[in-house]
Amino acid sequence: RCFEMDVTAKGGFLRFCHDLPDPRGVNKIRRRRDLIGIAVMAVICGADGWVQVALFGRSKRKWLATFLDLPGGIPSHDTFGRVFALLNPDAFERCFLSWMSSLVELSGGRLVSIDGKSIRRSFEHAWDKSGMAHLVSALVSQGGNQMVFGQLAVADKSNEITAIPKLLELMDLKGAVVTIDALGTQREIAGKIIAGGGDYVLPVKDNQPALYARVTTLLDEAALGRIDELNVGTFQQGNGGHGRIETRRTWVVSDMKSLGKTLLDLWPGLAGGSLAMVERERKDLGDLTGRVTVERNYYISSLSGCDNVAARTIARHARGHWAVENNLHWQLDVSFREDDRRIRKGHGAENFSRLSRIALNLLKQETSIKSGIKGKRLNAGWDHDYLLKLIGT
Repeated sequence: RCFEMDVTAKGGFLRFCHDLPDPRGVNKIRRRRDLIGIAVMAVICGADGWVQVALFGRSKRKWLATFLDLPGGIPSHDTFGRVFALLNPDAFERCFLSWMSSLVELSGGRLVSIDGKSIRRSFEHAWDKSGMAHLVSALVSQGGNQMVFGQLAVADKSNEITAIPKLLELMDLKGAVVTIDALGTQREIAGKIIAGGGDYVLPVKDNQPALYARVTTLLDEAALGRIDELNVGTFQQGNGGHGRIETRRTWVVSDMKSLGKTLLDLWPGLAGGSLAMVERERKDLGDLTGRVTVERNYYISSLSGCDNVAARTIARHARGHWAVENNLHWQLDVSFREDDRRIRKGHGAENFSRLSRIALNLLKQETSIKSGIKGKRLNAGWDHDYLLKLIGT
């Protein structure tokens, strides 16, 4: 069967779903894989909910029947919704991680960016939005693309701190560099990264007041050149576009003794690491007053070095973190309309979001067509061979 050959090939996602438990019982395992296969293909082709997933299945029934058993025909949208609402999201995530681990190696200093996102219409009742699904995702750079590597659900943004260590434990971080926003700059999280064999570049803000005071004082003085006999690495990069000119300057130092033994002992990996500051200077070409805005961000890192190469590396990682917003959250909102989705029962919202991330990874990984995500999704709906190629990638 062509479907069997494609999905069980090296890299095919459904090859990693054999051991996924079916919430309806052991006799439904084969049926479950058909459900997942149809759902993934439907989301690739543009489905935004279970009704559209079922409609895709009915529209493609004759074609699907050439490689699927479909003993009871195409399941209804209620069946899709019920199965994915009951499907254990942790088990589904383990399948997802196994698949990604077969495709992407995190070694060689590859950047792993972690950030959270709420699905804004996933709450149960309009008067109580506290129940909306909030997902913490890890994005990894692969061949010029940013692909989702892992995902966990939490109750709300304040619980990201508890989810991030769990997500880190699921990944093999050896040789990777992890970035997180300031909420994740915690000693336990830094320890998890170091214990996993990775390095970190973490922003420092006033949620860590003692560390922030020491880091800002040292780096502000270093940028002014007021500290004698201090080795400072620098890097500058500028670009224009969208009606503005932006210049980014980075300073990095490795005089860790100035932080004091107490702080160094508290932060795993920091004693042999570095401190960095990234300054962004922006000029709006449409502002006739000529006003220039300057913003400074401060970082701690387990990466060693204080030369210009080290400064360039820190600058790349600091900027690369925002790929989570530009390459994951934005695409999920615009291309997959995630914030407009109204799936609210059980684990349905989280699992549909995972289907979207699977589809996004498959679309990014396939490079034979030079088109954006929207164009690839349209082509998958038109061309059965291309759709099978995506699923078997």
